[in-house]
Amino acid sequence: MVYQNVEILLVEDSAADAEMTLRTLKKRNIANSVEWVRDGVEALEYLFCEGQYDGRSNGRPRLVLLDLKMPRLDGLQVLERMKDDERTSSIPVVMMTSSREEGDLLRSYELGVNSYIVKPVDFGEFADIVSQVGMYWMIANQVPE
Repeated sequence: MVYQNVEILLVEDSAADAEMTLRTLKKRNIANSVEWVRDGVEALEYLFCEGQYDGRSNGRPRLVLLDLKMPRLDGLQVLERMKDDERTSSIPVVMMTSSREEGDLLRSYELGVNSYIVKPVDFGEFADIVSQVGMYWMIANQVPE
């Protein structure tokens, strides 16, 4: 299996939220290539070219959009593994979650998240947030090669 270079890795267990995110990114021409994985285990396999992604070349995504509450491994566990590994520690991570819990917010920043965004319930507001996040991290933000 051949994998293209991915600009955004979307880690989201909700098919509805993933579809809205993918549709918004495509409609507003923010990213040419987005890979969607459905939980934290898949995310780590993708990032470290293991498991079902062991044939993938080691291209790093420019951005990870990471859900917090997921099965198998949650977003905090994924974030911790990413920031503890030199291969992935510099990849910007935006936590996109429905959690407004102060503990989740604090722990995310302690582990090195670059941004923490609470997902709006309204589709229009959700699309606007995704668009703003994508525009900033994909166009305005500078990252090391």
